[in-house]
Amino acid sequence: MTVKAQLREGEVAVEMPAAHDAGLVFIGRIRTPWKSHEQTPRQGGHEGPVCRLEIFEPWVPALHGVDFYQHLEVIYWLHRSPRNLVLQSPKKNGKTRGTFSLRSPVRPNPIGTSIVKFVGIEGSSVLVRGLDCLDETPLIDLKPDRCEFSPLAAQRGEPGY
Repeated sequence: MTVKAQLREGEVAVEMPAAHDAGLVFIGRIRTPWKSHEQTPRQGGHEGPVCRLEIFEPWVPALHGVDFYQHLEVIYWLHRSPRNLVLQSPKKNGKTRGTFSLRSPVRPNPIGTSIVKFVGIEGSSVLVRGLDCLDETPLIDLKPDRCEFSPLAAQRGEPGY
């Protein structure tokens, strides 16, 4: 969904080309306390509120082993972000920059990523801290953090690590 936004001084929007379906599948939904863009933190912190990654069937069995990791990479679709800006003026500061030079959620393909702190698993949900997205954001993928790649099992001294 493309949301029309008022352009700030210096911003440039383009007409979106026709979509070519890449076969993207949402594996779940993200539950956060934030209902509006204004409430949502600019970047999530690992001491922030616990958020819930609700995993849909048939993907629930894929959670097996997630609890080995302290940090996870969450990849999600910023479904309420405009997609047509090529030049943006962040924070209304009057300094215009290209979309690809910013971490803004306003992108041609509004994919967001966050490195989150693993809190636990409840049924088909993963509890985490560190998200910065709206409630009901579609979940694209969940992976162990590639930068820290530190299994909890290794810290506990379990065999095989």
